[in-house]
Amino acid sequence: MLGRLATVWRFRHFWLSLAGTDLRVRYRRSVLGIGWSLLHPVVMTVVFCVAFSSLLGTGEWRTAAPFYLAGLAVWDVVKHSAVQGSLTFLRNEPYIRQSPLPLAVYTLRTSLGTAVHFGIALAVSTVAAVVLNPVDRWTPLYAIWAVVPAALLLVVFCWAVTAVCAVANVYFHDTQHLAEAGLGIGFFLTPILYGKDRLVERGLGVVAEVNPVVAFLDVVRDPLLTGVPPTAAAFARAVGLTFVAVVVAVAAFARFERRLVFHL
Repeated sequence: MLGRLATVWRFRHFWLSLAGTDLRVRYRRSVLGIGWSLLHPVVMTVVFCVAFSSLLGTGEWRTAAPFYLAGLAVWDVVKHSAVQGSLTFLRNEPYIRQSPLPLAVYTLRTSLGTAVHFGIALAVSTVAAVVLNPVDRWTPLYAIWAVVPAALLLVVFCWAVTAVCAVANVYFHDTQHLAEAGLGIGFFLTPILYGKDRLVERGLGVVAEVNPVVAFLDVVRDPLLTGVPPTAAAFARAVGLTFVAVVVAVAAFARFERRLVFHL
């Protein structure tokens, strides 16, 4: 295990270069460049503010906009980690067949790209929360010291999601499609458009308890909007989920890594 981690670190320039190439190719000759990654959450936030803020009780648009933006930032990084992560090994098949590098190298390539977009989205959410706060503009910054480690924890969790989905998709090629369908349904069962209390009021509190995205909304979005650091229990839950996800990812590599190339 330690030997493989050392190998991944030794070849860090390789997967960092691949991740950088992905970003450059994706936005080459684009007017907005990487700013296009913000188009979807910003447009969806405008739509949500116009159509749902009053209906769902999220308050006026100045309060609702940062709520939606931060929620979409968390949701999108998890979604892209699962959907794009499913294709990781298929996209890197030429490298895998020619080089005996640990497969974690290629999952880091995917995860780094999603992490960059998440970082930008979270930064925009923070700015929106500061600028649009109707009471105290500095409220979102009071808990920023707690949001940063929580966001890094989410990035690690998403790497594990990428790794598990990448392995699963090699053996079951419908993993990507199942992830897209499942997350499409899960979006409306996740308190992104509405507060978590809405689920509890309708007797669906168990949904919030078993939904891992809710745990990260509690430690990333809520402190950012309220200026109150997450409780120890909320942070412990996020840490526990991340630990379990990483253990599953490492176990999947340990069991399938050597034989995976024969199923590509």
